Formats: sequence, structure tokens, C-alpha cells
Amino acid sequence: SGLSQEAGSVEQLSLHCAEGSLEWLYPTGALRLRLAPRLPPTTAAVKGKSPQHVTACVKPSGTFRGAQLYLEREGMLELLLPEAPRPHVRCFSWLPQEKVALFLQATPHPDISRRIAAFRYELRGDWLARPALPATSLTTEGACRPCNDTEILMAICTSDFVIRGSIRSVSNNAELQESVIGVSTARIHRQKFPLFQVGGRLGRPTGSIRTPLRCGVKPGPGTFLFTGWLHFGEAWLSCAPRYRDFQRIYEGARRTRQNPCEFPVD
Repeated sequence: SGLSQEAGSVEQLSLHCAEGSLEWLYPTGALRLRLAPRLPPTTAAVKGKSPQHVTACVKPSGTFRGAQLYLEREGMLELLLPEAPRPHVRCFSWLPQEKVALFLQATPHPDISRRIAAFRYELRGDWLARPALPATSLTTEGACRPCNDTEILMAICTSDFVIRGSIRSVSNNAELQESVIGVSTARIHRQKFPLFQVGGRLGRPTGSIRTPLRCGVKPGPGTFLFTGWLHFGEAWLSCAPRYRDFQRIYEGARRTRQNPCEFPVD
């Protein structure tokens, strides 16, 4: 609460958790939030490739008022969230040796009415490997291209969800720059969270998966293997090969003993 702070003061905090939320009542002065996630040890950089990045995303609450959020990098400030922002997710990345922080600065108001500057955040060390995030501030080159065979095999082993199913519908949200894919599942191979639940006339689990609008997803027939990640409680698409193509890829890798994990194929 800003009621316990002196006007003009800057309180220092550290964010160590991979995800969480912050709620600042009656914002006064400023908060400086050092980003220091406890990530797994960085794997050795592939020869000729840049070192692994760390990525953070912030999502303002619908009642974000009384402050503005800045990214502090190398002594420079970049505005991430103005006061009363739209509910867009903002993402940014940095190298592990760089020092970055979030600077939450209270905005002056003539009255003392109740205001809350609240947002959720996620800190990850692996998103740049194959991100499919909506934020324009995050480099997402290749987010819309089809996965290659290696990426598909890794996706079934490491994704938050692996769902075999078909596309029921596709709806586009121009404001959020997202497409929402309605999925009817034939089999849930894995879901770390209950993203797909029973509903509809056929009694099959259904759910929705998001992808950037620019990818131009269209509804179509066939069975797909949907894989992806949980991002602020929503499913985001990573790889989605047709199931018959996945069967061919997996069987070829299994014969040569190059499959990174076992997966039930029928």
C-alpha cells in the first residue's frame, strides 16, 4: 500500500518467482522491481548462435489506475503500461548478464480516491526457442511458420498440452491481434492444467487455443496434434501438424532411435 510510503520515495523489491502478480493500492512515489527469476542453468550456447535470452511478459488488470509501468534497461526507461492501459500483454527479453528492472511510478492526482495499479507477470528462460506470443514488443520471427520435424518431436515432449483433435471454429480479435481456435478433442495426451473440459453435444472435451492474428489461421477439416504453452491462464499454439504427418515423423524417428521421448501412436 502506498499509504505506508512517503511521497517521492522509491521502494526496492525483487521478483524471483517465475510468475505472479503485484497489487499496489493508493500508489505513492515509486516501486523499483528487480527481475531476478530463478531459472534453470543456462545450457551451453549452440555454436554460432546467440546465448539464451530471458523473457518477461506483463498483463495489466482491467482496473489498472494510479501509476505507469516502465522498463528500466541500462539506465534508460521505456514506457510499457500507461495509466488505464488496454488489456494488452507486453513482452520483452534480455540477455542473462544484463540488468533490467520494472519501474512503477505513481501518477499525481488531486484527490485521494482509491486506485489500484495491478498486473500479472511471467518470467521465462525458454520462450525465444519457439515463442507464439501476441505481443509486438517481443521478437516472434517464425512464430507463424510450420514447425519442422525436430520441433514437432520436441513439442510433444515439453509442451504444457498435447491434444489430438479437430478445429471447430476460428474467431479473430482485431483489438488484441489474436485468433482463437475452437478445438474439439479426440484424445488428451497431456495437459498440465484443465484447459480442455467436457462440453457440447458429443460429450467430447473442448477448449480454445490462441495464436497471433497475423498467422491467418483458417478453419479446415482433418485431425491435428495441437501442442503449446500456457500463457496467463490461456493456451497458446506452438506446433500443430496434421496427425497423419505426425505419425510418419514419429515412426521414422523411432526406427532410427532419434525420438526424444516415448509417445503413444495408434
